[in-house]
Amino acid sequence: MSTTTITTTPPAVSPPAVSSGSAHLSPAALEEQHHLRHLRHALTLAWQCTPTSSAFCVGAVLLSSSGTVLSTGYSRELPDNTHAEQVALMKLGSPPPEGSVLYTTMEPCAKRTSGDKSCVERIVDAGGIGTVVVGVKEPNTFVQGNQAKELLEVKGIKYLYVPGLEREILVVAERSHKKEE
Repeated sequence: MSTTTITTTPPAVSPPAVSSGSAHLSPAALEEQHHLRHLRHALTLAWQCTPTSSAFCVGAVLLSSSGTVLSTGYSRELPDNTHAEQVALMKLGSPPPEGSVLYTTMEPCAKRTSGDKSCVERIVDAGGIGTVVVGVKEPNTFVQGNQAKELLEVKGIKYLYVPGLEREILVVAERSHKKEE
């Protein structure tokens, strides 16, 4: 059985153009486009992450309830094996305003193998975040059965999984992980 390491370079990514036909989209379709735009922003951040075989490359964008970008982060951007959500909260430097929305390419960890505080705990403790939008659920690579959705919802934080970018997100997240052929 042979293994191969996947290493790719980031594609040129620009925000999707709003077509003149978007006025004919349903409110749900417009909301999905809005979420995908911010998840793509988070994906461009994930490309900046230094790949490692022992962790995922993740990007996060924290927005106010009015849509203003408050902070961004990507895995290992700051010292000490920091996660993307953790970095975004650290860079903000103060509690997020009520109703803030956190976009993250991969669902936040509910448990860290290092024993550090999980991203779910950090989100809850930060206060102010009303919704967490994720582009892909965490694979069982390092921790089995992530319980982020349940833990966030029990604390009154909405968990929203937005499909459509899973393949691109996993290519970035796992780009230095060895794959079985």
